[in-house]
Amino acid sequence: MSVYKAQEAAREANDMEAYAATLHDDYQFVMHLDNSKKNKEESMEMFTFMMNSDDFVTHDSRCLYESSEAMVTHGVMSFPDGTREAVLAFHQIKDGQVIRMETGATLLP
Repeated sequence: MSVYKAQEAAREANDMEAYAATLHDDYQFVMHLDNSKKNKEESMEMFTFMMNSDDFVTHDSRCLYESSEAMVTHGVMSFPDGTREAVLAFHQIKDGQVIRMETGATLLP
């Protein structure tokens, strides 16, 4: 199964353990807002909070490209303050798991 399909299945089932299994132990998330970095544990805390909240919604998620080395995804996110962003994410893949993700986003009207 592709990493994207595994992550989407985990999100749909709200299965955080399955989602965490798609992330490498050395995973690093680079935030587009301030270039700060989170490790796997910190990222899973954030992802769990967001996935368990009705205030964070991802619309039209899709995979633009996936290989054994990289994946590019796109979706529109709605946030608690009413803002929406188009989010493009680059995922570096190592040993079948995401080892690094970096996002870029555009604020939508």
